[in-house]
Amino acid sequence: MTARSMSKGANLPIDSAAVRAEFAWSEGPGVPDADASALLLTGAGRVRDDGDFVFYNQPRHGSGAVRHLGKQPGGPGRGVTTDTVEVDLRALEPAVERVVLCASADGGTFGQMRQLTLGILDSGTGEELARFDMEATTETAFIGGELYRREGRWKFRAVGQGYDSGLAGLATDFGITVDDAPTAPTAPVAVTAPAAPPPVTGPPAPSVPPGGPSLGKPEDRLPVDMRKRLSLRKEQVAVSLTKHGAAGVTARVVLVLDASGSMAPLYTKGVVADVVERMAAVAAQLDDDGQMQAWTFASHPARLPDLHIGELPDWLRLHVRVGELSVFRRSRKPKKGLEPGQVDMRAVGIQNEEQKVIAQVRQYVRENPAAVPTLVLFFSDGGVYRNAEIERELREAVEEPVFWQFVGLGRSHYGVLERFDTMPGRRVDNVGFFAVDDIAKVPDPELYDRLLSEFPSWIKAARQAGIL
Repeated sequence: MTARSMSKGANLPIDSAAVRAEFAWSEGPGVPDADASALLLTGAGRVRDDGDFVFYNQPRHGSGAVRHLGKQPGGPGRGVTTDTVEVDLRALEPAVERVVLCASADGGTFGQMRQLTLGILDSGTGEELARFDMEATTETAFIGGELYRREGRWKFRAVGQGYDSGLAGLATDFGITVDDAPTAPTAPVAVTAPAAPPPVTGPPAPSVPPGGPSLGKPEDRLPVDMRKRLSLRKEQVAVSLTKHGAAGVTARVVLVLDASGSMAPLYTKGVVADVVERMAAVAAQLDDDGQMQAWTFASHPARLPDLHIGELPDWLRLHVRVGELSVFRRSRKPKKGLEPGQVDMRAVGIQNEEQKVIAQVRQYVRENPAAVPTLVLFFSDGGVYRNAEIERELREAVEEPVFWQFVGLGRSHYGVLERFDTMPGRRVDNVGFFAVDDIAKVPDPELYDRLLSEFPSWIKAARQAGIL
């Protein structure tokens, strides 16, 4: 069957169970790159939340029905690049009535791209069902077409509508949260809290709790309900350590929080704040000074002020923030109204660059040696793609007194982190990993058991190897 060549505005019934939408363009000097994406819309023409946007940094919809498959050089013809989104029409939720197929230009406009096409293919057979040759001028974002439901049947419509305001402008029209219009990209920088020295020249000085030092246990300053939860959780941490042969062990605890665009729903729902509170109990039990060093990261890492157990409510309010976390947090303009110690989260970016924050934590440990081992609690929802760089950092860290415990928050793509436990060529296994579909539903005893199951065995192996 010959693919139907479509003109702008034309539509075509789709009988396939699943389709691939392939944006294609010819490579050449001065031709920008492009990224395909998809928006899942209700009958009102809006997304339900930011999770209904599938793109390079959020490559899989929660339902599993839409996936960003990524780029392939030399696609349909020589010198042609494709970027693909796959849609399983059977798996789309009843509330989803349209899937808008988009692309954004990186480093130029769509008018600079030659032979720009959108092909619709049957995912099962690979047969091309339709081809839409698109024309563009100054647009930096483009709607190639859309899949839509009409009287119980799916159809494809060739749209060919462009936006000069980029993908952020396009997505805003459909209800995606956008903090600020994206600006021209700048050279990567290490982002730190205001007034703190850049991490590359040394770590920021530990913060002091408001009001200065206070008497009594740090947790005595907590609200009663939080203090009760902390006390119970500390006991559960102690039980887990005893179960794994590490009763009485002490360690420096470091917290690392993913703040990439796909994490926004977990911040909004309070999941991240709950995770931090639960990890505070680990620090309170393991760390004799009752505090954690903390980082956040996306495109760039940022050192957060130390988390003092007694100041946990204020720390959550100041540093586990919701309003700035959106899938388009790219502005480099300083945000007004930041309180002392707060990081402008827009400057942190939206993509997953785990290797950068791993390198900063390693540097901190080297420059601040401790008499006890360091336990890094690293939380991410996946989207890992810098596999080679991450593997290099963690392999180099084998000889350092640090155990890296990674926890996946429900997504399925964790790349090299999932494979590290079985990777050969290391004197000791310095990395642990597990993933949970919904960490909020995991009881504390189970969470601490899983979190601390490999740390004690690493301590033993690291001592035998002379690392500790």
